[in-house]
Amino acid sequence: MTSALSFLEISTIRESAAEACALLKVLANEDRLLLLCEINQGPKNVGELESLLDIRQPTLSQQLTVLREEKLVTTERKGKYIYYHMASPEAARVMETLFELFCKDAMNKSQKT
Repeated sequence: MTSALSFLEISTIRESAAEACALLKVLANEDRLLLLCEINQGPKNVGELESLLDIRQPTLSQQLTVLREEKLVTTERKGKYIYYHMASPEAARVMETLFELFCKDAMNKSQKT
């Protein structure tokens, strides 16, 4: 009985590990990581993202398509603009953790100078 329980537990853990790996593969691109960082702070349209991140339009469109296909972001049309929203709570939490680890201290230092 315990071996069946252990198998069930490892099976569940493997599924979770596969989901985590899929998310990390998407995040393992600098442009997508920057896009999610900005979108996680609030909805942004393509023009805003382009000017904030200095990512050229073809690359921007390509990476936003990947994020949509992976269901990490959703879109909403407002007039002539399409706004991107964070759709994945898991990705949002990872982005918050990455911000805490890599960006918070640098941001605080730059605000003091």
